[in-house]
Amino acid sequence: MQLQSHVDIDVDHLDQVIALFGANDEHFAVFQDELGVTMGARGSALELQGDPEQVELARGVINQLLGIIARGEPIDRSRIRYCIELAREGHIDRIDEIMRDVITITYRGRQVKVKTLGQRQYVDAIKKNECVFSIGPAGTGKTYLAVAMAVVALKNKDVEKIILTRPAVEAGEHLGFLPGDLAQKVDPYLRPLYDALHEMLGVEGYQRLVERGAIEVAPLAYMRGRTLNDAFIILDEAQNTTSEQMKMFLTRMGMGSRMIVTGDITQVDLPAGKRSGLVEALEVLSAVKGIGICRLTHKDVVRHELVQAIVKAYEKHSAQRRR
Repeated sequence: MQLQSHVDIDVDHLDQVIALFGANDEHFAVFQDELGVTMGARGSALELQGDPEQVELARGVINQLLGIIARGEPIDRSRIRYCIELAREGHIDRIDEIMRDVITITYRGRQVKVKTLGQRQYVDAIKKNECVFSIGPAGTGKTYLAVAMAVVALKNKDVEKIILTRPAVEAGEHLGFLPGDLAQKVDPYLRPLYDALHEMLGVEGYQRLVERGAIEVAPLAYMRGRTLNDAFIILDEAQNTTSEQMKMFLTRMGMGSRMIVTGDITQVDLPAGKRSGLVEALEVLSAVKGIGICRLTHKDVVRHELVQAIVKAYEKHSAQRRR
């Protein structure tokens, strides 16, 4: 007969119990599936039952989640799974670090915070280094957090302008077939950067800063021959740069500037036989002082929980192919 453990957790307010259980008690299933622990409520107390080791793990996770809820932060199934994973890895004491510090506030009043330890390391790397490479799959906040940090630097007058750029490389489509002049043709490639800026500043606020010359969004080809002083420079989708383009971009950095390079080395859209400039840069610059390299994984995906599952499945498939 398997040993069973029963634990009660006292909760300050009934609202916290409701938030922990989720709409229609949907969070029950997460604890059941991940830990095999059953949960119940008796007034403002929680009851846990199951394998002693798993119950103890669940108790630690729940106490941490209740602390997050008490700060007014929402939780969802993906966050619960992430906290359980941290606890399994022996980092239960670090759960409280996520969603704590506010990076900035969007023009609509929404707080921008780190949601994973990987994102915490990424933001810390930006604060400590003049140049940062952020590598990771879609949905890990590489571009969004970079833009947030750029907006903070501009508001604090640490820099005079923000420059955002991407290589205009087709992913199955061809620029020549798109209507309009060059600016209109490359606009779709820069759309994710516009979206992030609009969310941070609002469309009108963004346009005012563009008119003042404080924000520039342009294709990578427009960077050639320039020296970018007192600027916060972000190169997005850097896996689609060639070696020559990457070297050209990195050597644009001027006095008083900061640089962030983001990309996903599993999503290279360059022609066959062309090596990614991002992959080469990671090899060449790994030991250079003042350059930070942050690698995000499926654990740092903060979109829909299914995105995390998809990324994890692809990472597993790639690892099996390499073996």
